[in-house]
Amino acid sequence: MVLLWILLATIANSFLALAGAVTLGWSKKTLERILHALVGFSAGALLGGAFFHLIAESLEKMPTMETFYLVFAGFILFFLIERFLHWHHCHKGKCDVHVFSYLILVGDGIHNFIDGLIIAASFLIDIKVGIVTTIAVMSHELPQELGDFGVLVYGGFSRKKALLYNFASQLTSVAGGIVGFFFLGTSGLAVYLLPFAAGGFIYIGASDLIPELHKQENMKKAMTAFVFFLVGIGFMIGVKLFFEGAQ
Repeated sequence: MVLLWILLATIANSFLALAGAVTLGWSKKTLERILHALVGFSAGALLGGAFFHLIAESLEKMPTMETFYLVFAGFILFFLIERFLHWHHCHKGKCDVHVFSYLILVGDGIHNFIDGLIIAASFLIDIKVGIVTTIAVMSHELPQELGDFGVLVYGGFSRKKALLYNFASQLTSVAGGIVGFFFLGTSGLAVYLLPFAAGGFIYIGASDLIPELHKQENMKKAMTAFVFFLVGIGFMIGVKLFFEGAQ
């Protein structure tokens, strides 16, 4: 029965990746008008999630220095992944899809897998706790998925391809839920993924997305993106407060 709850929750969470479908009917001009704002929101959500959720949670479960070693390990690995993708896709002098688009998918896949583990753990504790946790996870996934969809399109993907790839990345939450149900609490490995994923999020947000925001020369659009960057951070803080209030 618990496994059924976990599967239903993680599958529902996965379908949030299709939220980007609402933009399929928009004109290219309309989509481009909000893309920069979505990039700003995504950068804020990634950094906010890394610092206020993943790292904060890790510090409660493992020694401080061990947490930061793993954060840097994640940061370094994502740096190496970007170098590989940059060489693999752009070594011929042409790169139609920005490297950070692939990093978003990798980072989001890790993040969603961890979400699945968290959802599984909460349902193993209590069904009510599981439901509350799922609502909280989905509340921050919805705007983040819209932001990620915008970043993928901004990075060179077609809208349909961005939707498909984003959905595939989101399905890792189902895998995380299944793994969590069978192995969580016996292996103790889940906690080590938190700071590792945080390092990846920090790299993507600070090294890739924020520099993209600086490319906007129109001051009004630049400030709009900055406001959405702050909104992304604020939303993740709000989700954290929601978690704490639900405990």
